[in-house]
Amino acid sequence: MYTRKFKIILAFLLILSTHFAYSQKKFTVVLDAGHGGSDHGANRSYSDIGRIAEKDITLAIVLKIGRMLEKNKDFKVIYTRKIDEFPSLSDRTNLANRSKADLFVSVHCNSSQRPTAYGTETFVQGPDQNDTNLEVAKRENDVIYLDEKDKQTFGTYDARSPESLIALKLQQSKYLESSLLLGGLVENNFVNKDKRSSRGVWQKNLHVLRMNAMPSVLIETGFINHPEESHYLASEKGQDEISESIYDAIIDYKKAIDRKSGGPVATKKPEPEKKEEVPLKNDFRILLMTSAIKYNEDDPALKGLNYILPLKENGIYKYYYSVTNMASIRDINIKTAKDAGFRNAYAVGFMPNQKLNTGYYTIEVYTGKDKLSANSFILQTLKDAEREKNNGLFYYTYGKAASLEDAVKLQKELEAKGIKNTVIQKINK
Repeated sequence: MYTRKFKIILAFLLILSTHFAYSQKKFTVVLDAGHGGSDHGANRSYSDIGRIAEKDITLAIVLKIGRMLEKNKDFKVIYTRKIDEFPSLSDRTNLANRSKADLFVSVHCNSSQRPTAYGTETFVQGPDQNDTNLEVAKRENDVIYLDEKDKQTFGTYDARSPESLIALKLQQSKYLESSLLLGGLVENNFVNKDKRSSRGVWQKNLHVLRMNAMPSVLIETGFINHPEESHYLASEKGQDEISESIYDAIIDYKKAIDRKSGGPVATKKPEPEKKEEVPLKNDFRILLMTSAIKYNEDDPALKGLNYILPLKENGIYKYYYSVTNMASIRDINIKTAKDAGFRNAYAVGFMPNQKLNTGYYTIEVYTGKDKLSANSFILQTLKDAEREKNNGLFYYTYGKAASLEDAVKLQKELEAKGIKNTVIQKINK
């Protein structure tokens, strides 16, 4: 009897300790100071301040960010280097992956053959969007030739091959949305807090980001070859402002992620008390684009964004991203959409649970040139599906809903039955 009670108590304590450990899990950030050791990175000499090197500036900024994060009980900080040494790109990414990090932040300084180039920019992993940043990609990727391990790991990768491009798109899409969110927050802080000039957030095929199994950004904090900006980068004031802007972006990033997941919200250092944000009357979705073409949720046209709601009206598909009734989250969602490449994205308000006075919503479950056979999974599952042919295409719809919320609920019920890539269609009468 005593043994049985002891086992029950022991099991209870084990469950309690496991729950406590899980609830105490810290948000792990890997901070990467670019270059180091024999790799000086970008460097310039000036008559008044002497020679400055990228490796020294990035280390100074990273250590400042780390000290601030280490004071926050919600965070665990891991450094790829804390001294003047050169960890290989493989060592940096392996460290982040082994640590099961939640975030990877690589800090760099920019350089250009044009002495007038200046400003900040942040890169996330993805296929190159255009040719304007080839200098950055070449300079950062050339580091692989400094280390034998990197040559083996990255040297055989051919960005021009179809296989590599497919693998790259699959890999980057998983973390693209979160990486873009952090990149947008960083650049926004540089502009609004530090009054810097931002060159934007870009997708780029960078080796130090490609192998990471977590949201990752590479931040170019400014141009070492620009006379004024280089002095700012080398100054204590400049490094303090840059590190604090990145720190604040990491805090705000975790807050946004926690709001979506329902986890504990990160805290900043004490600030003046602010009024609690009041929910808006309308729900806001971000309209990405309108098209006569139906895109599935994993289509490259949607640029890796999740939480996409397609709505069809009068034969036109409208693609909306995310939904919120908080102004701060709405603004973050607009920024994320624009950074993903939807430069004309804007917020559209929807009255919650508004029923259509005339008309209804239905679910478009199939569109195609071929008619579904009676033995198809869709028709076997949905006996009451309706068929219509228009302009040589067959359209199958199912159900009726009075409000958008009811239509979304019906759509999720169909997804649970295995019918995916459906579209909510608004029927006006």
